[in-house]
Amino acid sequence: MSVGLVLEGGGLRGLYSVGVLDIFMDNDIKVDGIIGVSAGALFGVNYPSKQRGRGLRYNLRFAKDPRYMSFRSLIKTGNIVGKEFAYYEVPFKLDVFDEETFEKSGVDFYAVVTNVETGKPEYIKVDNLREQMEVFRATSSMPIVSKIVEVDGKKYLDGGCSDSIPVKKCLEMGYDKVVVVLTRPLDYRKKDENGALNALWYRKYPEFVKTLNNRPKDYNNTVEEIIELEKQGKIFVIRPSMTVPIKRIEHDPVVMQRMYDLGVEDSKKQMEALKEYLEG
Repeated sequence: MSVGLVLEGGGLRGLYSVGVLDIFMDNDIKVDGIIGVSAGALFGVNYPSKQRGRGLRYNLRFAKDPRYMSFRSLIKTGNIVGKEFAYYEVPFKLDVFDEETFEKSGVDFYAVVTNVETGKPEYIKVDNLREQMEVFRATSSMPIVSKIVEVDGKKYLDGGCSDSIPVKKCLEMGYDKVVVVLTRPLDYRKKDENGALNALWYRKYPEFVKTLNNRPKDYNNTVEEIIELEKQGKIFVIRPSMTVPIKRIEHDPVVMQRMYDLGVEDSKKQMEALKEYLEG
């Protein structure tokens, strides 16, 4: 039996998923494949590398460092998340990612990116984080506040623009069981985007503009599909049991800790049900 794991993004809302995955590690929950979107990919790599607590630790440590995430970085570089510091200095020098354990895990890891020329999602398999860090930059580069990232000659931005919760893709991959970790509570639905701003900012990429403008409808439809699949017992979903007011770019360590703690609490409460689902 094969198990696929889907991780929604959402900036530092993704600390909820960090809490969930840390409890998965505590309970020796095994998966065969992971599809992560944006922050879901950035934080999700710590699961196969077995680095419990790392996702919370480095965010608490560097949240207030302007080199990490800040409007100062946006003004100076065009990226609200600092490229060199956040994506290279932190994982390779300051809080080192365990590449060896990641590669030996046997877990197929995919990051979702959005091709800005086609407006379509692409699912890039990551075998080596150091060599493929630009894929992680691409999946988490939010529109407007990030520059387009080029990987192998293609232009990409945040995977959440085109496939925020890739449940359908995970099912298509043929996993027998699918576990989904969301970062929004059950009653959340996305509101319309600023279509005029999207059209102006990305006027060279009309297909991407269509994708951005359709995103709320596509996201909400996916949420309804997830609810139905969950009712049918085809997937297992862990989502926030309450709303924690947290910004995508959050600097308050108390709020960040609260988001993580909610993931810990919710996953503990659902652990027995999850094990029954996986064993069934």
